[in-house]
Amino acid sequence: MKKYIYILLATFALSACESELELESPSELTTAGFWDTEEGARTAHTGLYANLRSSAQDFWLLGEMRSDIWGGRTYESAFNTNLIESNFTEATAPFGGWAGLYTRIHRINDFLANAPNVSFVNEDDKNHLIGQAYGLRALYYYTLLKTWGAVPIILEPVGAIDPSDLSKPRSPQAEVMSLIKSDIGASLIAFGSDDSFWEDSRNFWSKAATLALKGDVYIWSANLLGGGNADLNEAKIALQQVASFGVSLEADISSLWGVENEGNSEFIFALQYKRDEASNIYNSLTGRSTEINPQFNDKGSSMIDFVIAGANRYGQSEKTILLLDDNDDSRKDATFIRLYVDDNGGAGYPTYNEPAYFGSVFNKFLGRVDGTERIFENDVPIYRYADILLLLAEAKNLLGEDPSGEMNQIRQRAYGANYVEAIHGYTNGSQTDNANAILDERYKEFIGEGKRWWDLRRAGSSFVFDNISFLSPGEEFKLLLPITTDMIGRNPALEQTPGY
Repeated sequence: MKKYIYILLATFALSACESELELESPSELTTAGFWDTEEGARTAHTGLYANLRSSAQDFWLLGEMRSDIWGGRTYESAFNTNLIESNFTEATAPFGGWAGLYTRIHRINDFLANAPNVSFVNEDDKNHLIGQAYGLRALYYYTLLKTWGAVPIILEPVGAIDPSDLSKPRSPQAEVMSLIKSDIGASLIAFGSDDSFWEDSRNFWSKAATLALKGDVYIWSANLLGGGNADLNEAKIALQQVASFGVSLEADISSLWGVENEGNSEFIFALQYKRDEASNIYNSLTGRSTEINPQFNDKGSSMIDFVIAGANRYGQSEKTILLLDDNDDSRKDATFIRLYVDDNGGAGYPTYNEPAYFGSVFNKFLGRVDGTERIFENDVPIYRYADILLLLAEAKNLLGEDPSGEMNQIRQRAYGANYVEAIHGYTNGSQTDNANAILDERYKEFIGEGKRWWDLRRAGSSFVFDNISFLSPGEEFKLLLPITTDMIGRNPALEQTPGY
């Protein structure tokens, strides 16, 4: 019970943090006596994950919505079309208040300032929790960097400083990246030789998760911030270590998504959802029974018995439909249920037929049916082993090495018994050809997982412009988001994102 009381207290105590680092009163997180016991530190640790989960939708929107995955037919009014079309200005900037991510960072700062001074029965447990906290802070700052570029750096717990000191200017990207790398290093030092998953669960950060993040971060740094081969080699070494942590590809892609399978070996770090506690966001990618039940799937089967009470606010683009229009690739059926207005005389529609196409239901995180109700309690991965393999392929390609081994592990899993090396296998090509092939493979593999926009950005602006019809060369400034004018009004130390 105490942990839930703490979470509620923390929510109210930090509510002012949502105003872009301008606070009217200090945080109450350091209430006298709270940090005197191991139990208090463990309770604070639990709260870090409640906070992270509350940002899940923003993480998804930031990482995916500006890509080419969505923007297709919906059977209800579409959401976030301004993000899909990159249609915003400083006056209409999305994600005011840095998407609330500094609230999460303040909680971690408080933990890192206080937990090391708490006595634990087992000091190794404390070190593991500290390793988790540094990893999570690196994740938050990496998300801020990718989204806005230069951002304020705040490392002190709120209660330990004057609130006026929080009106800080944006630090250059190089400094933010240096902090991210430093936190990754501190996380690995804290974990030391402890390769375990906390409480044997992939719902907590781990050394494997820090190494996954390190590979991701160092490729971004290498390709976009001048880190070059030194950073690429760091990324490669980190990614190659992950397999030694008991992490591997599941044999069948469909085995990843069922509620009963969320303890699988492929997940490295996943957000946890449970009935009566929290639901994931994917009900908005389904629809209502009144629209879905009269339709037919692409096999020609009636959807009359499909149980759902959701919304259909995001439709896969025609580009996405055509990319997955391969009946030998198991990701086609694992990712979407395609709906058609008739059964085509019982034959269904083995390939995309636009005139009869009605829309889609996202199939990855479809929850489970309990009587007449569908419960959206799938855990949602932030990193899984397929991510590691394809990040490793990126690093190798940028180093001038052959990425086909990692690519073909993903393809063999996708095609299963249909896999024919001469048809489906990938052969090393030019660096540009490899980069495009890796991007396409990641596109098919991670639809709906909040990856595609970051993948294009990490590859470089030319790949963004080649794939996103709403952005063109000369609009490089739009790769970063503006901040809202009211944020600057409340904090004069902030300057607008260049170009806006």
